[in-house]
Amino acid sequence: MSVQPHPSALSVTGLTKDYPGVRAVDDVTFAIEKGAVHCLMGENGAGKSTLVKMITGALMPTRGEMSVAGRSHCPKNTQEARDNGIATLFQELNVVDELTVLENLTLGMERSRFGILMNSGVEAQAMQTLSVIEPAIDPAARVSSLSVAQKQIVEIARAASSGADIIIMDEPTAALSEREVERLFGVIRRLREGVTVIYISHKLEEIFALGDHVTVLRDGRHIRTCPLSEIDGRAHLIELMIGRSVLHDYHPRDTVGQEPILVAEGLNNRLLKNVSFDVKKGEIVGFYGLVGAGKTEIARALFGADKFSGRVCFKGREIGGSPKKAIAAGVALVPEERRTQGLFTALTIRENVSVMNLGKLSKGGVFQPQVERAAAEEYVDRLRIATHSIEKHVEKLSGGNQQKVVFAKCLFADAELLLLDEPTRGVDVGAKSEIYDIIRDLADAGNAVAVFSSELEEVLGLCDRVFLLFDGAVQDEIVNGPEVDVAHILNVVTGGQEGAVQ
Repeated sequence: MSVQPHPSALSVTGLTKDYPGVRAVDDVTFAIEKGAVHCLMGENGAGKSTLVKMITGALMPTRGEMSVAGRSHCPKNTQEARDNGIATLFQELNVVDELTVLENLTLGMERSRFGILMNSGVEAQAMQTLSVIEPAIDPAARVSSLSVAQKQIVEIARAASSGADIIIMDEPTAALSEREVERLFGVIRRLREGVTVIYISHKLEEIFALGDHVTVLRDGRHIRTCPLSEIDGRAHLIELMIGRSVLHDYHPRDTVGQEPILVAEGLNNRLLKNVSFDVKKGEIVGFYGLVGAGKTEIARALFGADKFSGRVCFKGREIGGSPKKAIAAGVALVPEERRTQGLFTALTIRENVSVMNLGKLSKGGVFQPQVERAAAEEYVDRLRIATHSIEKHVEKLSGGNQQKVVFAKCLFADAELLLLDEPTRGVDVGAKSEIYDIIRDLADAGNAVAVFSSELEEVLGLCDRVFLLFDGAVQDEIVNGPEVDVAHILNVVTGGQEGAVQ
């Protein structure tokens, strides 16, 4: 009598997700064993986040099928995915500091009758789960008194006590110390007795230390699923992740000055670790790293939006302390979240363009609306913003055109150094090309540009020099050119040592 194999904890078959003009996930098929720590790997843009969103019901697939423990899984929302036994722990903590550990463990699972809470045994179950996972945490303690790692353990215990069979962990160690990471790993290993873990991380040493199996995605496609024991070290895994030469159309430029216009020395804060670098006039400098590497934190420190220790000198004078001082000195930031941080979406193009330098619109204390209109019309034409009127509200523009309005704001503020945090995130291919042309034109005109990007092709296509980041520190500096070693770059930004890939 033949033995029937146990169904997989999760399987996906032919899973595909299309957006207008873009296929984010392309015919992906693989299965995850029960009780395993299954690692999901790939470069930025490989399709990992889109895949997870379909598994958790945040996105509907264009086509394809999923199953959980042999049962069809087609969640229409995240609650249906939770009902099917799938819980997700994101990098951003989802706990309530003002409540106790026990109250957090049972939050959302309380049972009531006629508005009165009932004793349902949920608390006892939650406490038992916590005692198995991490008995050192006091259920009566306020969550605000816990470390980041302990808060994550509370989230894990809540997911396990809610009956989750699969827990997805997205970059769970990004904000943890080395000691806290080891503690978290111990918790995850104890979970394997009854829970399947899908583990997403860019840190390759974590994958080899923790994982049982690995799935590699590249450009939205499934490349390989296998036991970690079949992967022959970091070099082999990096080869699976890139699988090709990174195409870039960088051409050396002769407009780069000799003297630095910006010098940063010993920047330190909650994430940054002794970061030092310089940027020259007319130069495009890139900062490349993966999630938690410190790209955004460097940009915000230079702009004065985050506190730090160390020195930032621009044009020979020390700046820092506030965005107002940075703007006055000639430094402007194009933030990663343009809709919430870079634009007033309820205002028009005309009103957004001028908002960072209202002093240019007045003469003798008298506001000159004709100057405002002329400026808006100039930048709409110069940056090729697709609109029929400067009176169009920014919220009605496409993502690429919204980003161009943010650029216009910075240029109208007479910025000589532009800090561009993920400058092409969420824009289509055509708008990307136009934004790249704008960046090159700005540098050719003598402006300094710093590009903070998680897209390797972007920094290699644009930047004269690239600083490689990992864990809040600059690990290496690359001078761009045709001989750039992409495998070396990925080795450095995933936590490998400088030099040859091991």
